[in-house]
Amino acid sequence: MKVLITGATGLVGTALTELLLQNGIKINYLTTSKNKIEHQPNYNGFYWSPESGVIDENCLIGVNTIIHLAGANIAKRWTPKYKQEIIESRVLSANLLFNALKNNPHQVSQFISASAIGIYPDSLQNYYSEDFTKFEDTFLSNVAIKWEESVDQIERLNISVCKLRTGLVLSTKGGALPEILKPINMGIGSAFGTGKQMQSWIHIHDLANMFMFALQNNLQGVYNAVAPSPVTNYELNYAVAQILEKPFFMPNIPRFIMKLTLGEMHTLLFESQNVNAQKIKDAGFEFQYKSIQSALKQLLVN
Repeated sequence: MKVLITGATGLVGTALTELLLQNGIKINYLTTSKNKIEHQPNYNGFYWSPESGVIDENCLIGVNTIIHLAGANIAKRWTPKYKQEIIESRVLSANLLFNALKNNPHQVSQFISASAIGIYPDSLQNYYSEDFTKFEDTFLSNVAIKWEESVDQIERLNISVCKLRTGLVLSTKGGALPEILKPINMGIGSAFGTGKQMQSWIHIHDLANMFMFALQNNLQGVYNAVAPSPVTNYELNYAVAQILEKPFFMPNIPRFIMKLTLGEMHTLLFESQNVNAQKIKDAGFEFQYKSIQSALKQLLVN
């Protein structure tokens, strides 16, 4: 089997690439940086530029499945220009893949794409499953909606499509956890706002395994890629402090302070999405890290 990966050098892509290679799956990957192109027996790079509509069609040779992870990092200040980049990096890349598949001979039968639980509204009451459709007009929701719509067009080519709506990815190599660790390691850790907002998280290893599970079982449709035990923001920060044996008594950080510091991006820390993992469990996926304590211990205790 051969898989084409976009975003292979990102946080999730790096973990997934390692896992697939360990399981004997050959990888082609697309990169916007020509100096990141490598050619090894089971790992080959190809150039693309979604902004310019340029792609090396040779990337499709022998490929059965495409795993689409590419997209600009949302954890940077949301200037109007960067907000546009966040959307375009997802939509233009999917459009380019669609056109490459439409206009070139290939044997691709499966397309798996990342998405995000940011598609669901901020709520302390709702428990979101994949059949929820009453999305609201927020930036993060619109990003995910346009992302998924751009991927859905792939189905018109008789290719099965699976979308994994990813929660807060826990890893010491990137994402939110290193930022959570900084104040806690300094002994000034605290929750954000009320601390009651729900954080639907997933360990990086479980997420990589879920993409491989979707690949091996030819999953179709939408699945929430979150652990089965969401926690509040307070519980998450407190669990980190406990495991690191650090004090945790500072007052909660008010929303207006983070808004001054981060601008509109501060919503990432304060929005609440309690997301249901039952559908992926029903499909047969088994989580290695079901509780926040087990996930954090594996990541933080040497």
